[in-house]
Formats: sequence, structure tokens, C-alpha cells
Amino acid sequence: MNDGSTADAEQGPARRKFLKLTVLGAGMAALPAAALATAGPASAVTSPLTSFTHPGILHNSTDLARIKSKVAAGAAPWLAGYNQLTASGYSSSSYSMAGPYATVQRGTAGYSGNDALWNDANAAYQNAVMWTITGTTAHATKALQIIKAWSSTLTLITGTEAKLAAGIYGAKLAAAAEIMRYTAPSGSWSSSQIAQTVAMFENVFVPVIEGYDDSGWGVMCVRGMFQIGVFCDNLTVFNSAYNAFYTNSCCSLGRMINTTGQCTESGRDQQHTQNILGALAEICETGWIQGLDLYGAADSRLLSGFEYTASYNLGNTVAYTPWGGCKVTYNTISSTYRGEFRPIYEMVYNHYVKRLGGWAGYTSQVAANLRPEGAAFQCDHPGFGTLLYTR
Repeated sequence: MNDGSTADAEQGPARRKFLKLTVLGAGMAALPAAALATAGPASAVTSPLTSFTHPGILHNSTDLARIKSKVAAGAAPWLAGYNQLTASGYSSSSYSMAGPYATVQRGTAGYSGNDALWNDANAAYQNAVMWTITGTTAHATKALQIIKAWSSTLTLITGTEAKLAAGIYGAKLAAAAEIMRYTAPSGSWSSSQIAQTVAMFENVFVPVIEGYDDSGWGVMCVRGMFQIGVFCDNLTVFNSAYNAFYTNSCCSLGRMINTTGQCTESGRDQQHTQNILGALAEICETGWIQGLDLYGAADSRLLSGFEYTASYNLGNTVAYTPWGGCKVTYNTISSTYRGEFRPIYEMVYNHYVKRLGGWAGYTSQVAANLRPEGAAFQCDHPGFGTLLYTR
């Protein structure tokens, strides 16, 4: 075993039981009674929410205040994480926009506007975070410049991979817009401009992603719908994603990760496996902020997926049963990209270990190895988890 911890391996089931028995924190809503779908249709479920917490995508006000104060104090490991953030070109207030485009295409017919939206969404989010930490108006101006430009221009996302574009970039852009909507300098973002941004999300992004899809594509759509629903104050959009998380026959949590922690794409490659896990973690973090314990769903199934994947990528042997998504089955676990870790582990480590006081042996080991966590190429995920999620 790479972590050299036989005792931890033996105590794992008992420690995981702790997570199953953890009392939900104040305000945490109980889970739906219906079991998560593993195949076939299931009864729809609706969240108990009647309103949203704002800001409430990936970070709430307390989170943003903690990050700001720790960086100001030069505290470890937050400062090292902040240095990772500032080293990224997306975090610069001098970032040069690549868009906007009226039409974004992703797929076999071409990628016109695709990289522009991808890059600009990353820059909008990272400048929004920089604004909350530094108070430098130039960062707020840059984040809003990007959001305003795209919301006044974009009318169509199309192509064979349109769902991926809308789900991934939509989630990142909504996270940026959420921060700015509730922290922007007074008078810098008018109510009509905010309404225009809401309209862009509801009329351009949502129609592309609300049908979801198989496996990883579907999870990216669920993530996008979750984030967009919060920003737009749209419970219908949010509840569509909530229902898919629990019941969709191809992309629910229970379909994406089985009871042993094996993921539907474990047999495809380790990059896509981690992409899915990271997206599910973002869904759960946003849910937690909104008072919903999606992290605890199906006996903390997300943690099982992280532990299985972290263990395998650390070089350990794991059991594997032929499995896959609704459209494809993989007979063996894939070693492609094995050991290449994505910046998704700090968020989950800090939830299960720091928030709940539980155990996540392999996830903890990977988080420690990556610390301070930066961002992956193309930034599918928020990244910078050491800065953003250390507690």
C-alpha cells in the first residue's frame, strides 16, 4: 500500500461509519427518502428550498471573509494557495478578453468561439475571487467587463458537444456572476445588466443542458444547472438539477459511483474519472451552502468515489467490475493518466475531514501531495482549493 498504513485500511469501514452517523449541521435538510437511481427511471424528487443563500455558489460570505482574512494575515497554507492564484494569467486585471461571440460552437463541425468563452469564464471567476481578497477595483472591473460583454452578445451555443460547453463554461461563469452580484462596487452593475445576464443563462445555456446526457456529459450539465439556478434565483432550474443528481438513470450520483467507489469512467481513463468527481464535488459544495447535504447522499457515496480513485492513482490495487455509462461498458480499469491528479481534492478533504471530523485516508494523502493546490490546464474546475477551502 502506497500510504504505508495498514491500520488505517483496517479502520476504514469503521471510520466511514462515522460519516454515515454524523448529525446534519444546523439548517441541513434531510435527504429524499427515495433511493438514488442505479438504472432505469425513478420518481422525481424536489429540494425543500424555498429561497437561496447568496452568495451561494462554491463560496458563501463567511468563506470569502475567511479567505480574505487568512491571506491578509499571511497565514499558512492560505498564502501559498494565494500565490498559486496570482501566478495564473486568468487572475490578472490586465487579462485580454478573447470574446465575446454571438455563437459558440463546440463539436465535430468546429470550435468557433469555444476557447474564447472557456478562457473568459475562467478569467471572470478568478478576477472575482481576486476582487474579494484584495479589494482592488480593477479586478471587479475586469470580472464585470467579461460578464457584461458575453451577456449582451451570446445568443447560441451549438455543436455536437454543446452540452459540454454550456455545462462547463456556464458553471464557471455563473460562479463568477454570483460573487459579483453580491460584492461588486456600488453602481458598477445595474439591475438591467444583471437581468440581461439572468436572461442569457436562462435562454441560452439552460435549453442546451436541461436534457442532460449520459455519464460525464450529464454530470457537467447537472453542475451547470445547479450553479445557474442559484445565480438566477430560479428554483425550477435548480430543482431540475437536484432531481437529476438523485434520480437520472444515466448521470445520478448513484449511477456515476457504485457502492465500492468505482466510477463509471474508471475504465475509460483517470482524467475523465476525476473530472466527474470534481463536478460532483462542486454540486455537493453548492448544495451544502444552500442547506442541503448532498455530500452525505447514499452513505457519502462521493467520498467512496474519491477514496477509490485516489487509492488507484496512488499506485494501489483496487477491485474492478466491468461497468460504464449507459452507452458504453469498460471491461478493465484504465491506467491512462494514472497518477496525474486533478485539482479537486482539497474541497472534498476539507469537507469530510475538517468540517465533519471524519476520515478520508487516500483523499487526504493526495490533497497533502498537491498542496498548495493550483489549477489544471483549461481549468475545468475552480482549482486553488488550498486557498479556497482550507478550514
